[in-house]
Amino acid sequence: MKKRILALASLCLAGFAATAQEVKYEEYDLDNGMHVILHKDNAAPVVITSVMYHVGAKDENPERTGFAHFFEHLLFEGTENIKRGEWFNIVTSNGGSVNANTNEDRTYYFEVFPSNSIELGLWMESERLMHPIINQIGVDTQNEVVKEEKRLRVDNSPYGKFFENVKKNIFKKHPYRWTTIGEMAHLDAATLEEFQAFNKKFYVPNNAVLIVAGDIDVPSTKKMIQDYFGPIPRGEAITRNFTKEDPITETIKTKAYDSNIQIPAIVAAYRTPSMKERDAYALDMLSTYLSSGKSSVLYKKLVDDKKIAMQVGAFNNSQEDYSTYIIYGIPLGDASLADLLKEIDEEIVKVQNELISERDYQKLQNISENDFVNSNSGVEGIAGSLATYYMLYGDTSLINKEIEIYRSITREEIQAVAKKYLNANQRLEMEYLPEEKEQ
Repeated sequence: MKKRILALASLCLAGFAATAQEVKYEEYDLDNGMHVILHKDNAAPVVITSVMYHVGAKDENPERTGFAHFFEHLLFEGTENIKRGEWFNIVTSNGGSVNANTNEDRTYYFEVFPSNSIELGLWMESERLMHPIINQIGVDTQNEVVKEEKRLRVDNSPYGKFFENVKKNIFKKHPYRWTTIGEMAHLDAATLEEFQAFNKKFYVPNNAVLIVAGDIDVPSTKKMIQDYFGPIPRGEAITRNFTKEDPITETIKTKAYDSNIQIPAIVAAYRTPSMKERDAYALDMLSTYLSSGKSSVLYKKLVDDKKIAMQVGAFNNSQEDYSTYIIYGIPLGDASLADLLKEIDEEIVKVQNELISERDYQKLQNISENDFVNSNSGVEGIAGSLATYYMLYGDTSLINKEIEIYRSITREEIQAVAKKYLNANQRLEMEYLPEEKEQ
């Protein structure tokens, strides 16, 4: 189940612009409020059955963090008709694969099967929703699994607490202030009844979107969907009214420590708008300009030319309510964290005061289009995109229109978002430092 990593992607531009083909789909609602999206693609005899639930870390009780991610594991335990421990065996014995992932805003489950097993996939996802068994043995088992995951990916991983420290310093009121994996003490303290209540509240058809994509016959697929999901009762309506954050008007300076590193890092993080806002697209393009690939501005300057950084990056961590724009650098040799931040800030000021070149702008356009086409090059990617655009953006048609947004972003808009959001008095400055391990 997916790990959010802090790394620079290596992008290789083709000599021509990729062409996005229109994704055809059909969408409708069941009487119980479940949204359904179908995409037919007979190019290969495979089908993906997936369900995205509008529940993530931000929906948790502050004293019970980690619940959404815990359910990503817990709901593979078994159902009234799938014996405990048999979920993965059923999938693999029928030539399929299965996975799930969670973030702050949603949880996503999917199976990929040969197309002649589409009914199996639909039945299994309906079982997860209608007949889950949430008992103490399952909770205890997955508690140990999640603890081991946290030890591996956070507690004992170099720079593993990076996001944790950014989040808790840049968000003070909104539930984005805690991590998706949560606090193990909260999971330990939770009662079985609390887990059952969480399931009853969020795992309901009117809080979910079902995607079926691939080699399907649409009429028979609709009938199976109605047969398996139609009888599931609608849940109570879910209301969300999260406290808004106050603007950051003074630099937040802090230090964080990690016993798994020997080389420190400097971090500048800015609170930015929802991924649904046009500014978020411009910020995505700005991060590409600053740090995507070895020819990017920050890499070329700090790593190649001045040789004062081992690694440097900038990215817009997009989310439903707010995003976080993060720039980081890991020094090389005798370079100080202050040196790195100074050099990074010089490039930000340049973008704020000067338009990027036409050549660089065209490169950004090529990268954006290439990324968009690649993300929707197969049925798995298409299914995930359809679910995300519907649930988090509120506009399924973005699967065909989003590329036009990137194409329409101007150099002036890239300059404007740098001026609006990337100012020193609006950011977190964090020194991420080695900590001596206790003997």
